[in-house]
Amino acid sequence: MVTTLDKGCYLVNGSTIIPDDNEAKAALTSMGVTDEEIGSAKEKTIAYGILKEHNTSDNMDKLCIKFDKLASHDITYVGIIQTARASGLEKFPIPYVLTNCHNSLCAVGGTINEDDHVFGLTAAQKYGGVYVPPHQAVIHQYAREMMATGGGMILGSDSHTRYGALGTMAIGEGGPELVKQLLCQTYDVDMPGVVAIYLEGAPKKGVGPQDVALAIIGKVFGDGYVKNKVMEFVGPGVKNLSADFRIGVDVMTTETTCLTSIWETDDEIKEFYDIHGRSGDYKELKPGKVAYYDGLVKVDLDSLNPMIAMPFHPSNVYEISEVNANAADILADVEKRAKVSFGDKIEYSLMNKIRDGKLMVDQGIIAGCAGGGFENICAAADILRGHFIGNDKFTLSVYPASTPIYMEIVKNGAAATILETGAILKTAFCGPCFGAGDTPANNAFSIRHSTRNFPNREGSKVQNGQVASVALMDARSIAATAANQGVLTPATEFDADLKKYKYHFDSEIYKNRVFDSKGKADPSVELVLGPNIKDWPKMSALPENLVLRVVSEIHDPVTTTDELIPSGETSSYRSNPLGLAEFTLSRKDPNYVGLAKEIRAAQDALTEGSDPISAWGELEGVMATISKEFSDVNNSNLGFGSTIFAVKPGDGSAREQAASCQKVLGGWANIANEYATKRYRSNLINWGMLPFLIKEGELPFKNKDYIFLPGIRTAVAEKSDDIKAYAVKDGKMEEFSLKLGNLTDDERQIILDGCLINYNRVK
Repeated sequence: MVTTLDKGCYLVNGSTIIPDDNEAKAALTSMGVTDEEIGSAKEKTIAYGILKEHNTSDNMDKLCIKFDKLASHDITYVGIIQTARASGLEKFPIPYVLTNCHNSLCAVGGTINEDDHVFGLTAAQKYGGVYVPPHQAVIHQYAREMMATGGGMILGSDSHTRYGALGTMAIGEGGPELVKQLLCQTYDVDMPGVVAIYLEGAPKKGVGPQDVALAIIGKVFGDGYVKNKVMEFVGPGVKNLSADFRIGVDVMTTETTCLTSIWETDDEIKEFYDIHGRSGDYKELKPGKVAYYDGLVKVDLDSLNPMIAMPFHPSNVYEISEVNANAADILADVEKRAKVSFGDKIEYSLMNKIRDGKLMVDQGIIAGCAGGGFENICAAADILRGHFIGNDKFTLSVYPASTPIYMEIVKNGAAATILETGAILKTAFCGPCFGAGDTPANNAFSIRHSTRNFPNREGSKVQNGQVASVALMDARSIAATAANQGVLTPATEFDADLKKYKYHFDSEIYKNRVFDSKGKADPSVELVLGPNIKDWPKMSALPENLVLRVVSEIHDPVTTTDELIPSGETSSYRSNPLGLAEFTLSRKDPNYVGLAKEIRAAQDALTEGSDPISAWGELEGVMATISKEFSDVNNSNLGFGSTIFAVKPGDGSAREQAASCQKVLGGWANIANEYATKRYRSNLINWGMLPFLIKEGELPFKNKDYIFLPGIRTAVAEKSDDIKAYAVKDGKMEEFSLKLGNLTDDERQIILDGCLINYNRVK
């Protein structure tokens, strides 16, 4: 059972919870807590201590963070380094690890994926970084094994950058935030709230880390309980979880929309560092005698059962036994949700998965940073032992998260046990998580111990009449389902001897293959730029007045970054801004690119000194209407661009391309009721886009309408709270109000300059 507290609370001695109500002072005093301890309790969380140590400002309410290390993978590091190069990068100022776990297959687009890898190697050599070749490790497992440090902070260009279980506060952001660190700038954020995740009890046999994670996500995602806050794992239940188990829960905290996570550490974590030959990187972390939290999530580990997140979100959570008991009703709800995402573009049904009263699964995947851990794979092997997955439709693939893990399961026999069942073992690769590997068949139902199950993320294409479904589950229940040849089965209903295996880390694997510059740059190395690696196009500064065309209108409750820029097949073009931009919103709104290009043509004409109306004739009536009230607006103080409206955009991946692709196509703004994550809003800002907010229910425009923003540059520069805007249609202008929300001075200047690249060039 997972419950939340409707107020803040004090945690005394790491175990006693005192709600922050009228009786709190008396309760604390009776326990011997002093007024001084109560007054400083906010500063006694683990999170506060780490943030204070990394804050370079003199204000703990306005943080300016410098990270200890950086990490990127092969669909983000090219753009990051290209951006930093454009701003004068000469050397990586802190350790920067470039892993290759997304475009590993080199199977799409000719040479371009391997060209990116060669670029990455030469960049690590030239600027003094670390290069991890394809198939060696997924980004987050390498970071756990080789980068995490107690009390440290890591910034990664992947949303699942989470190493809190090891005592490292790690944050996943879009590439421009890493660029800032490479240029010795800071990560600026208001002091986040800190929410205690209070664990008690111990998981029952068959319940794994994904079950715990999904139970938490299901409770807190919908109401935003931990949104943009720090999740701090404490309580007596922590000691009952192994390091691998904690890591498996921790990596999924991203799906709650929290900012980051941190755990108290103990001998289990010390042993993890010992095993990996890094004993000196361990640090004991725990809250102070009296710590204050802005909220509390209580997790009774004893009561949790195997869980499943049904399509199409990690928060669509049920107990597996509940799904089996009420399959028809729950599948009908999934179909209703699908209607919101797919509309009438495709027929979608899961009802045919119910056969003879049982829910049948077509595919199982245990993979990546969430599922590919040593204990998950060993537990799956124990459950599968003596069974076989059958020779019908059901398939099972297992991806160890690193080559050292793969080596160990070969040595201890788990690999052989898995292969004997008919399952397949593959190398370290993130593909199944984002649609670049093991894409299911049309209408198939896949269960995965991975991180996300958004629409189309598994690789299907609605625009081509293809659709598949993914549900998230723990490796143990996936193995139980596989042993039952595709019948959905919770691991608690499957009798198996789950053993405890000792892990031996073989450091020679990395020593023999990973390039580590040890921080020494070699300027003589020439970057190898394949033909698909392109520079960013020039971007103009924010004009005084702006005409925006609305080119997409999305009313889904949440819009994911996968819908803004698809994953999977687009990954091969992440090094080519113009090429990648052609895929923008392609799975959600195929008309977007064409509509955006039409208004961009007007801006291009303006930049070249020609008439924008001749480039896009529809503007003639729009400008005539504007000129009636704003006669001083002319080509010398005007700009043209596009915007989208979405209710709540930006859930999911940290990929900056969700914003940069809009910018490349002439995007100047997003308009939303709220932004799903800080990282998406930051991506918009770093690409010079205005992150507008509009009140729910107030929408004086529709798709293909125009919006006029008079004096927008002055409004941004003068920190105006309300932004005056006009909906321009049918020869009339209707005034309405937009807000920009809190912006730092640097963020305002980035928007004024047009993007982070321009901002750094000016500096």
